[in-house]
Amino acid sequence: MAFRYLYTLLWYLLAPVVAFYLVRRSKRQPAYRLHWQERFMGQMPTMSSPPIWLHAVSVGETRAAIPLVKALQDHFPQLPILITQMTPTGRDTARQLFANMGCRGQQIAFAYLPYDMPHAVQRFLAEVKPRVGVLMETEVWPNLIHAAHKRHIPLFLVNARLSERSARGYRRIRPLIAPALRHLTQIAAQTQADADRFTALAPTCSVTVVGNTKFDVRPTWDSLDLAAQFRLWCGERPVFVAASTREGEEALLLDALPADFPALLVIVPRHPERFADVAKLLEARHIPFQRRSEKQPLRAETRVWLGDSMGELFAYYRIADVAFIGGSLLPLGGQNLIEAACLGVPIVMGPSDFNFLQVTALAAQAGALQRVDTPAEVFEAAGAILHNPTLMKAMGAAGLAFAAAHQGATERILNVLLTTLANQDSDSLSVVSSSVASGQAQNRRSGT
Repeated sequence: MAFRYLYTLLWYLLAPVVAFYLVRRSKRQPAYRLHWQERFMGQMPTMSSPPIWLHAVSVGETRAAIPLVKALQDHFPQLPILITQMTPTGRDTARQLFANMGCRGQQIAFAYLPYDMPHAVQRFLAEVKPRVGVLMETEVWPNLIHAAHKRHIPLFLVNARLSERSARGYRRIRPLIAPALRHLTQIAAQTQADADRFTALAPTCSVTVVGNTKFDVRPTWDSLDLAAQFRLWCGERPVFVAASTREGEEALLLDALPADFPALLVIVPRHPERFADVAKLLEARHIPFQRRSEKQPLRAETRVWLGDSMGELFAYYRIADVAFIGGSLLPLGGQNLIEAACLGVPIVMGPSDFNFLQVTALAAQAGALQRVDTPAEVFEAAGAILHNPTLMKAMGAAGLAFAAAHQGATERILNVLLTTLANQDSDSLSVVSSSVASGQAQNRRSGT
């Protein structure tokens, strides 16, 4: 308890620093100036009734939540859903993905999760009155979890992952983190290694292994149409997509780009505020390039297409002959490779993968992934794959098989939620139970 009080004091002392950070970020991304009442005061949008609440911190977690949100809609069609984020790009992604997903008049609302200060999280929970909370991946906020526990709100950490690096950090503040993990209703971990690290921090917390919902994410029909447009703009050239690149990586790749590289290089930065920075890198190196936002066919001399758009990665992968996964050339832990694998795109990846350690190892073991150490090796590996149609086909097929073999996490997470809620002895969950019955009846009538 004393550690949580010290943690809370630190939050209040640092609140002006956080505000300054938001102002500074807003110079490059004006959306950071908006909705401060949600961030600092916990003031929330009005909901038609107490909702299911799902929190996904940013873009990656929001995309991973797609199949789970759909499953929750199917099983709880009578309940509104509140989706919270911590970043403007995450919030924008949520709106793009979910704003039109409400069925039968179901309300879907979006907001920032307040910072973990008691007055803010308590107001958030008091105003929203969530029937159940679902936190995606590694969102462990001690004051929020404590407040939900005190209000008897079932709170789940799902698609949960905890790298060894993060676990080492948490061990330093174990007296703060362990009570929070124990107060979670259930932790649904991606892998047994993740589960073991959670239980090492808090031996009495409730953990089960369910897999990774990212394997259940599927391209939309919109991405198919957009990819067709991309292909028209790009022509018949082979395409090498450098996806979700991080700061510092684009310069390394551009400096290593061979003059005779046999494909169009498509660079898709991870963060939209960096689109202009990457354009400046290209201009400084006098590399002919065009922006996706120009919506123009590519000229014959164009060597690089800058993917300055959000939420279109599936469309870029659909036109890719080979893909490089960003965040892996520098010690940043890598980015999600599953989307490329599930479309049968051969993958090249650098040495850093601590954020996706098991996924990367399994993809390499399956033959879907080739590891490299340097920027020059990125292009050597991509060129070798492009010049070997048999290898390209084999790696693509391995990626498809790898992705298919690991599907089903969403169904297992939903079963965890339903099983736990069925055992709840609270009147506040009676509407959830009736919604479950309604959703199941609807599924039976529709033949699903």
